[in-house]
Amino acid sequence: MFARFLKDESGATAIEYGLIAALIAVAIIGGATALGTSVNDKFTNVSGSIDGAGAEASE
Repeated sequence: MFARFLKDESGATAIEYGLIAALIAVAIIGGATALGTSVNDKFTNVSGSIDGAGAEASE
């Protein structure tokens, strides 16, 4: 019975798919974090430019 349990590979495929899904999730989270930081920096730069232009126009 123990030998049959060791030879059974039916759960291995599910584990492999689970690991692949976990790796994809980690890649998506990392990419979203990097993209979010970049977009935030761009909006900060645009906001600073708009504020600077408003200050120059009021002078």
